[in-house]
Amino acid sequence: MVLTQLLACYLVHDLSWKWIFFWAYAFGGCINHSLTLAIHDISHNVAFGNKLAKWNRWFAMWANLPIGVPYSASFKKYHIDHHRYLGGDQLDVDIPTDIEGWFFCTPARKVVWLFLQPLFYALRPLLVNPKPLGQLEILNATVQFTVDFIIYYLWGVKPIVYLIAGSVLCMGLHPISGHFIAEHYMFLKGHETYSYYGPLNMITFNVGYHMEHHDFPSIPGSKLPQVKKIAAEYYDFLPQHTSWIRVLWDFVFDDSIGPYARIKRQYKINKQG
Repeated sequence: MVLTQLLACYLVHDLSWKWIFFWAYAFGGCINHSLTLAIHDISHNVAFGNKLAKWNRWFAMWANLPIGVPYSASFKKYHIDHHRYLGGDQLDVDIPTDIEGWFFCTPARKVVWLFLQPLFYALRPLLVNPKPLGQLEILNATVQFTVDFIIYYLWGVKPIVYLIAGSVLCMGLHPISGHFIAEHYMFLKGHETYSYYGPLNMITFNVGYHMEHHDFPSIPGSKLPQVKKIAAEYYDFLPQHTSWIRVLWDFVFDDSIGPYARIKRQYKINKQG
């Protein structure tokens, strides 16, 4: 996927701007969204195993390259909290802020919120649970911006726009981004995590097998269908989604669902100073 996107950078550098954005949404963004989910899988050390953790971090930086902005190192740092403190107030930055829940409460505003999801995912950690900048994040940024500069030097600004626009558009209002809502928004009272077993799993590293993933976060996405098969009696009768597009539709037009439709918990953290 990385090499395909690098080839695409060459192919789009002479296109008009309307085609840049068309291909960013219809093609490149789908690959970039898939790469973010590859990074999600790699963040659990499934590529090279726990004994070669640094190899996983470097491989994630390679997968990061077409996304256009440094992402993989920061994602790893915060995603572990999402598993350790699911729904934790001020800990799980996947939980929308009170301002988001208060303001984005009408269908039109929820559409805007979906469109701006990449912005909220990027800024929310800095506001809710800021953490010190680490060496891996500096390396991630150095590698990313170096490759961005090389692409710009070779083919100009259009390939850079193609990459970043694809990332933003396909993590916003796009069928694939339905998984953001499907995973943990409470469509049925008391049920906070849902799986989806449809065809879009083929291009999203089986992120739809989300109940299975939270039960066994160290198992690669490629093996999660086997988990469901082995433990079918535990998963078959739990609430599940059948369409991410339907998830987005219901999120926008169902008054009972919005950014507030999340289970929020209070965790007591023992801080040793």
